This record gives sequence, structure tokens and C-alpha cells, in this order.
Amino acid sequence: MHPTQPTHPTHDDARGWRGRYETVRKRSLMLAEPLTDEDCGAQSMTDASPVKWHLAHTTWFFETFILEPMEAGFAPFHPAFRVLFNSYYNGIGEKHPRARRGLLTRPGMAQVRAYRADVDARMAALLEAVPAGARAQLESLLALGLEHEQQHQELMLTDVKHLLAQSALLPAYFEAPFAAAAPAPAQSWLAFDGGLTEIGYDGAGFCFDNELPRHRQFVAPFALAARLVTNGEYLAFIEAGGYREPSLWLAEGWDWVRNESLDCPLYWQRDGQGGWLEFTLLGAQPLDLQRPATHLSLFEADAYAHWAGARLPTEAEWELAAAGVAVDRGDLHPAGARRGGLEQMFGHCWQWTSSSYAPYPGYATAPGALGEYNGKFMLNQYVLRGSSCATPAGHARASYRNFFPAGARWQFSGIRLAR
Repeated sequence: MHPTQPTHPTHDDARGWRGRYETVRKRSLMLAEPLTDEDCGAQSMTDASPVKWHLAHTTWFFETFILEPMEAGFAPFHPAFRVLFNSYYNGIGEKHPRARRGLLTRPGMAQVRAYRADVDARMAALLEAVPAGARAQLESLLALGLEHEQQHQELMLTDVKHLLAQSALLPAYFEAPFAAAAPAPAQSWLAFDGGLTEIGYDGAGFCFDNELPRHRQFVAPFALAARLVTNGEYLAFIEAGGYREPSLWLAEGWDWVRNESLDCPLYWQRDGQGGWLEFTLLGAQPLDLQRPATHLSLFEADAYAHWAGARLPTEAEWELAAAGVAVDRGDLHPAGARRGGLEQMFGHCWQWTSSSYAPYPGYATAPGALGEYNGKFMLNQYVLRGSSCATPAGHARASYRNFFPAGARWQFSGIRLAR
């Protein structure tokens, strides 16, 4: 990894690092509180993982990459966990098959919580006792581990949403009011001159290696939609026959629509009375036409853009436009646009770009297993920018590069148009 110097607690502030560590770790457990143990152990599809697995894997990360090389007299909590909770690090060794994570009835949630408590106590002791010469290395790894756990906190929410949606009960993850959004402002366009610009992370804090190196890129003049596409606008695409018109779709996307027999976004369903419901983390709700359309694949986003006489932005265009934009967010679901002007860039839906996920000029992977974190996935995926209502605070920045295959739609992914 190539994180820049962490700007959270300072090098000589072990208590500050311990406080940040405890805050992040407690939030993961808090996200599991509304769930039953049965909820936490189930896996609804290959792309998703059980909540129990997320809780154990993020603990495995600290045990494997920090405690094992740095703790005096290291011994694993359980030797089999090295295989069970390894995600994709081939440099570490064997892995339990991803598609079979939901078959791990053992360890149970109680033992996973005990695993977390054991590693947390040992991490706290290491923070107090690490030699001065190793502190910089420890804090760099600790920063990465905490950012990694926060990524899994977002996955916990999106994965459990997909799981709960499989039940005819359509249960809510969290019981809370779901107020109707105010009417969205009319779509407007903001013009950008483009030119030679710099792309990539340029701050003083942590970033992931795929955000580096910062480099120059020419961007032609372009316009960006001021807000995200709404459910009402996407419904108009459906009613106009968008899922039945092959000329709107990429060839692979048209095959995908036909093979999956799709005619609407993930989590939409007809209510039996001529209207629509949308499954949310707050349960099944009447489709709010003013909120952003979400859980859309790149195929769907691109087809809608063609139908609307526009296109998807490149990631360079998106980053140029996002510089200095304030972060706001929805609460477990994307919120409606409110003020006009450029908004909903962060905290509502990840936004598909037309850019393939590829290394920046000069990118190099780090040595060892941690070099597998991002670089080996730079193939057959597309970049999404911004952040979503499920993204933890601190992960919304203009240079952050999320990435998924073109058919993925269980994340909170939406559409911002460009032209």
C-alpha cells in the first residue's frame, strides 16, 4: 500500500490511536445489533458475505497483518481462522471458497465476538508497548486496517439488505420513519471549461493506493447534471419501453437484460394496484418518485443516459467537478435533492462513470500480500465515484475510486448524467 502519512492521531499519541480503533470496531458490532444470529450467518449470493464473516474477516486483517509480525510470542486465536476468514490474499495462503461462506455455521456469533475481543485486547497492548522504531510502521498498517474495516461496514449494510430482500416478509433492517422527499428541482446543467487538470489524491491524510499517483490529464469542456436521476425519471424510461429497446443498450448489457428477464431496478416490485414498491433498509416502501434511483448496474445507467440524450461522465470529469463540493448524506437510503446547484455528489449514491478501472500512470503495487488490495482487480470493472448513504464518514472524497463489474447493482449505485 502507499498511504500518505495518517493525519488521525499523532505518532506519539497511542491513546488517540486506541480511541480511533475502538470507535471503528464498535461501529461494526453496532451495525449487527438489529440482526438475529440467523441473519448474521446467511449468504444471499456469491457477491455478498454473511455479516458474521465480515466481523471475523476484519479481525483477521489485524491479526494477520499486524499482530502476527509485530506481537511478541504471537499465537493465533484459532489456527483454522487463517483459512476461513482470508478473503483474497493468495500471498497469505489457502482460502475458504467465497460462495460457501454462508455454510460456515461454526464458529457461531458468540465465538466471533470472542475473537474480536481477543484481538482488540492484544492490539491495545501492542499500541502501548510497540518499540519507537516500529511505531511508524504500526500506525501505517493500523490506518489501513481501520479504513478496510470501514469499507466492510458499508458492505455489511448492502449485503444484509440483499439478504433481507429475499424474504416474503420484506423485513426492515431498522425501524424508522421514511418521509416523502420534497419535489426535486428541475434538472439543470453546470458547464465546466475542462483543460489540463490534475487527477488523484493530493491531501495530507490517508488514501488508498489506487488513488495515486496524482497526475495530469486533459479534459475537454463538458457539462454535468446538477443532481442525480430520480426514481420518477427512471420510471419514465421504463414506461417508454427502455428495457425492451435494444438500441439503447451495450451489447453485453442487452444480453444481460434478456438472460435475467429484467424490466426494473433491483428492489423495485409492483404493488398489485398499478404502482410500485421499493425495498429499503427501512422495509418495503411506496416508490418515492423524488428520491434518486439506486441499485442500478452500469448497463442500466448507460442505457438510461442514451435514452435521455446524454452520457455517463468520465472519472476525470467527475473528479474535476467534485473539487470543493460539500458532503451531505441520506440516512440508510438516498435522500432527495434540496437546493439546486451541484448536489448529491457524496453521501447518497455511488455514481457510475464510463471509465474502466485501470491503474493511473506510474502506479505500482506494494510488495507482499498487501499489494493484492487493489491492483489485481484492475480488469473488467468500471469506476464509480462519490459515496453512498451507507458509506462511513471520511470515505467521501473527490479522488476515491470505487469499482464493480458492469452488471453489479446490489450497491447503492445511481446515475449522474454528463454531456
